[in-house]
Amino acid sequence: MKLRTLAVAAALTGLAAGLAACGDDAGTTAQPADAAGAKLAVVATTTQVADFARNIGGDRVAVTQLIKPNIDPHDYEPTPADLTAIGAAKVLVKNGVGLEGWLDATISSAGFKGTTVDASTGVKIRQGEGDEADGANHGDPHIWHDPRNAKLMVQTIEKAFSAAAPADAATFAEHLADYSAKLDQLDADIAAKIGKLPAGDRKLVTNHDAFGYYIDRYQLQFVGSIIPSFDTSAELSAKDVDDIVAKIKQSGTKAVFSESSLPPKTAEAIARQAGVRVVAGEDALYGDTLGPEGSAGDTYLKMEAHNTDTIVKALGG
Repeated sequence: MKLRTLAVAAALTGLAAGLAACGDDAGTTAQPADAAGAKLAVVATTTQVADFARNIGGDRVAVTQLIKPNIDPHDYEPTPADLTAIGAAKVLVKNGVGLEGWLDATISSAGFKGTTVDASTGVKIRQGEGDEADGANHGDPHIWHDPRNAKLMVQTIEKAFSAAAPADAATFAEHLADYSAKLDQLDADIAAKIGKLPAGDRKLVTNHDAFGYYIDRYQLQFVGSIIPSFDTSAELSAKDVDDIVAKIKQSGTKAVFSESSLPPKTAEAIARQAGVRVVAGEDALYGDTLGPEGSAGDTYLKMEAHNTDTIVKALGG
């Protein structure tokens, strides 16, 4: 993880030096909001915080989203277009908790002079085995999987937007109230659906340790993950495979859940060894990223509803 971050930082030096020559060939990953008129120019790193920013900002902000749907944020490498967008932005919103290990070097290379907003501010960060496995000290970065944390995240974003564009503060506050009500309803809906599962069936096995906040909030049992880490780049050993297969058999877990941003082959192989079903394809969980436009997880609200419906169907069937 550290070596990859250093490599990205070195590569960014070259990207920044050659950025002026990129022109229209810089790619389509991100575009600057220089034509946004009076709109607040915002860059958001992950799919989740970009969705939050759009909901809070509405038509008063121009949001450039760096990481595209179904792209693993743990392994992301910034592009020349990202540097351009960041350099032109007034506000940059990040998830925080170490998820964007590449971001500090990117900000420095882009010459960003605006305000950086850490959406994890005020969120109680959980620790776990994955924190030790990937060598990090940040804790679990997948904070959005508890809608109560999402409420804190959008509150932080709203404060930053209001400070950056005071004339639109009342609009941002109205959007925050509306979206917070939707998050409350989402939380209640998830609790009701999970509550219908027998306690003995609330056992979850996923691709990596990404659902800890969800598990804690809705009182599921975390049997284990295929990649025993918060970070998808962690190495998977033969012992790890044997251990998770044994845990599935011993616990009586009914299914292994693949994730949309990760290849399903390992999950499928482990499910076969354990003699249980694998949930993959269109039913895969949205763990680290939202889905593409038109998918069952193209917004945060839809993402969490899809995950819950999939889990309840697989474990309750």
